Amino acid sequence: MRTPRIRTQRLGTTGVDVTELGFGGGPLGGLFAPLDDATAAEALTAAWDGGIRYYDTSPHYGIGHSERRIGDLLRGKPRTEFTLSTKVGRLLVPQDPAGRMDEGFAVPATHRRVWDFSRDGVRRSVEDSLARIGVDRIDVLYLHDAEEHFEDALRHGYPALAELRAEGVVGAIGAGMYHPGKLTRLVRETDADVVMLSGRYTLLDHSALDELLPACAERGVAVLAASVFNSGLLATGRPEPGARFDYVPAAPELLRRVHRIADVCEAHGVTVPQAAMAFPLLHPVVAGVVVGMRGADEVRDNLTAFGVEIPAGVWSDLRAEGLLDERAPTTGAP
Repeated sequence: MRTPRIRTQRLGTTGVDVTELGFGGGPLGGLFAPLDDATAAEALTAAWDGGIRYYDTSPHYGIGHSERRIGDLLRGKPRTEFTLSTKVGRLLVPQDPAGRMDEGFAVPATHRRVWDFSRDGVRRSVEDSLARIGVDRIDVLYLHDAEEHFEDALRHGYPALAELRAEGVVGAIGAGMYHPGKLTRLVRETDADVVMLSGRYTLLDHSALDELLPACAERGVAVLAASVFNSGLLATGRPEPGARFDYVPAAPELLRRVHRIADVCEAHGVTVPQAAMAFPLLHPVVAGVVVGMRGADEVRDNLTAFGVEIPAGVWSDLRAEGLLDERAPTTGAP
């Protein structure tokens, strides 16, 4: 398969670059359904062969399965040729699975998660991640899912990240969350380099335009847009039965909205997934989109879709139909 070269972007004022399309490691942990090592390896190989050089993971994803599987690929690649991010906030404590499966990921419950944003917890999490992945350093480190632990993460977790950055252990730091308001506080109250925003700057949800994206522009903070398909609702040409939005079945109103978006896309010869990946990158603070992928065919489909140029008329027509926020930057739109 021939794919166009994927451009890279610098994260703020750091020395860390990411490809505009990144590999999201959530599905490699068995999100929603079991995944075997061979299928994971095929997905990662297809991503590498297609030019993806940014890989994002977390201890949370399959209680370490995602980190280990990504490490199986990256350990065989030159360290200067890829960018790796992982996250802190949950320590993995071994336990007897007793025949149980993990809650949220289809893997045996060999560990339990313990919330910990303390300095010691952050440093231990990094050490554990390095051991699981099998690399010598992490390029980007995020506070993960800190919505319900935000004050602790801000007071204790973030200074620990800044310390690791000063020591050269990591190259860029920030947080990965779905709550744009709390990410805005982090951006305004710290010297974070990057935030990973989950599902809040997409074709369906423009709420990051209220405060977060302007704050990032003002402070020189890069944004990586994750969950650009909103958990699957935007991942197909038309919504499929049982399509999810933010991990739950999509409401009828959202299904109707996606069908309207699809009408506009089809009139211009493109698809909803193609537009969904292109849209966030139109904003100048967005350095890349991160897409979770679980199989080689899915990777190749996303690579092909990512390489499609979206006509300017798509954005102007979406705006005219009231489907695109007036504040959203577009290319070539009136």
